[in-house]
Amino acid sequence: MEVTARLRYLQTSPQKVRLVADQIRGRDVQEAVNILELSKKWAARPLKKLLKSAIANAESQDEKIDVDLLYVREVFVDGGPALKRIRPQPMGRAFRILKRQSHVTVKLDTRKTVDDS
Repeated sequence: MEVTARLRYLQTSPQKVRLVADQIRGRDVQEAVNILELSKKWAARPLKKLLKSAIANAESQDEKIDVDLLYVREVFVDGGPALKRIRPQPMGRAFRILKRQSHVTVKLDTRKTVDDS
């Protein structure tokens, strides 16, 4: 059973979020939550919240589901719209700053059996 959760308009560049997303891809759900809790990266906090939301979605769709069998099947980070800002520079010039946003999607699936590896 595949379950999806999305986080849109995260105020962080996709490059920074992908560093954290790569760490949890393919892992068991509990192991992924532990990795995100111990991570020092700022992007780990919203990703942990998104992962817990996906777990809750799985439990609400099928009450008999065993959470221990869930694993992170896919995590992908797409770019969202960029906020364009102006930074004043010397001699009356102005440089553009792009404040990038991200769209994150997490897909969970169930394993056939529990691996004790």
